[in-house]
Amino acid sequence: MTKAGSNLKLDGDGKPIWLLLELTYQCPLKCAFCSNPLAFDQTRDQELSTDEWKRVMREARALGALQIGFSGGEPTLRKDLEALVGEATDLGFYTNLITSGIGLTVRRLEALRDAGLKHIQLGFQSSDRHTANLLAGVDSFDRKLAIAKEIKALGFPMVLNVPITRQNIAQVPDIIRLASRLGVEYLELANVQYYNWALVNREQLLPSRAELERAEAEVNRARDQLGDSMTIFFVIPDYYEGRPKACMNGWGSIHLTIAPDGAALPCSQARSIDSLSFPSVRDHSLSWLWHQSPAFQAFRGDSWMREPCRSCDERERDFGGCRCQAMLLTGDARNTDPACSKSPHHGIVRQAIAQAEQPRDGGGPLIARDAGFGCGGK
Repeated sequence: MTKAGSNLKLDGDGKPIWLLLELTYQCPLKCAFCSNPLAFDQTRDQELSTDEWKRVMREARALGALQIGFSGGEPTLRKDLEALVGEATDLGFYTNLITSGIGLTVRRLEALRDAGLKHIQLGFQSSDRHTANLLAGVDSFDRKLAIAKEIKALGFPMVLNVPITRQNIAQVPDIIRLASRLGVEYLELANVQYYNWALVNREQLLPSRAELERAEAEVNRARDQLGDSMTIFFVIPDYYEGRPKACMNGWGSIHLTIAPDGAALPCSQARSIDSLSFPSVRDHSLSWLWHQSPAFQAFRGDSWMREPCRSCDERERDFGGCRCQAMLLTGDARNTDPACSKSPHHGIVRQAIAQAEQPRDGGGPLIARDAGFGCGGK
């Protein structure tokens, strides 16, 4: 199989060029692969206000940020979304809405377009209604399909993001045909990365190597047939790579996430590292958080690395892998990511792969995300 697509190197010159604003953890879906926290007692009262989000954007622009993703949970549940998009536009950001589509209407799409929204990433679970509703945990397929058509009718460039799992991987050819009919510019077939709810459901979700190889072959055939009319990304699980995916081009290198309560994070999964404290934009300037906070300094560079990463000649390519995955699978974020075949903990991943290769007769039920938490279009 080809590489997972995470080996892109992007030098932000020390600037947080990509800003992800997680406006809320609320979400109407109950996705079995939800990437937001397993347990987070946040209420709406703890979410940043409109003025606080605007201040964050101003400070981020001053730091050199270029692009904003409005995400969640489901960002359209925020009534001030249009105002926030308008502020980002006025500040010169390229804006992207990362959404499940639930909560969007033609009227809101028109308002977002008028506010300057440049791009939409729509989360989709499958081309098949039953499978899509199973993975989403609610009856949402028809509403998503309808809003996808409206997004394109209004002229938005769109990424159709389909998390790939054992349940939908055989449907990849149909998913590609659906995306082509919709006229989307980009289709992201992103095999689920196993954090949070996806990790809880990993035994049920992880495809086998043979399933991945068949799907990749279908993707390559479709690329040949479609040419430049649609770009298809196929991101395979790093479990099968022997090497981990790069950690956001390096921890605290180009990416800055702001959680709904204002916590500043090097990535959206960083809160899984319970040994770190992530201060809020309510208490510190974004400049201090990015340049000086202990959380952002924790895994920059390579001085934190243990063996085998410390002496590995690939350490500047994958940065020792994902700190959050190391934490979730080994209990210590400083360990080499177990997705790496050089990791002393690689057996954890090999065991998961061995389970995925076993014959499957339906398997156990998927555990839907609790209603109190969210996954949005991720």
